[in-house]
Amino acid sequence: MTLAGILMGTRSGDIDPAIVQFISQRENKTLDEVIKELNEKSGYLGLSELSSDSRDLWTASHAGDKQSLLAVKKQVKMICDYIAAYTVTMGGVDAICFTAGVGENAIFTRQLIAKRIASLGAEIDEERNQVRGVERLISTDSSKIKLFLLPTNEEVMIARDTLRLGN
Repeated sequence: MTLAGILMGTRSGDIDPAIVQFISQRENKTLDEVIKELNEKSGYLGLSELSSDSRDLWTASHAGDKQSLLAVKKQVKMICDYIAAYTVTMGGVDAICFTAGVGENAIFTRQLIAKRIASLGAEIDEERNQVRGVERLISTDSSKIKLFLLPTNEEVMIARDTLRLGN
């Protein structure tokens, strides 16, 4: 299991590797126990102390739960850090696609991401963004970076891979 990347439902995402030793010593846990907790009890669940599901966190956030909002904002920050890093590496970006569970379904998360990367030229259209699971352009017509919502279609990918392997 990898911990690298963006904070997820139960996974910490990118952290300072020295934290593993620090937690191990402070909590008197083995390295295996710490790694297991970073994979299974961190992320949304660890920060919010409520749930590993973004839908639950948004419901709680709208009701005033600050820990749930913190968990969502942490993920948004990490996503934007990656967008910025890859934009620099590629020398720019034409489009960003929101997909998978959070990308397809989390209207407010997409809004936060778009606002945070506005300095890159991304402008979200609030009305177009009010959808879940529908293929659609969600940026404004004047946005320098096009923002798309693309539903995940794992069945098509499996079929394509099967066809490719069969040839």
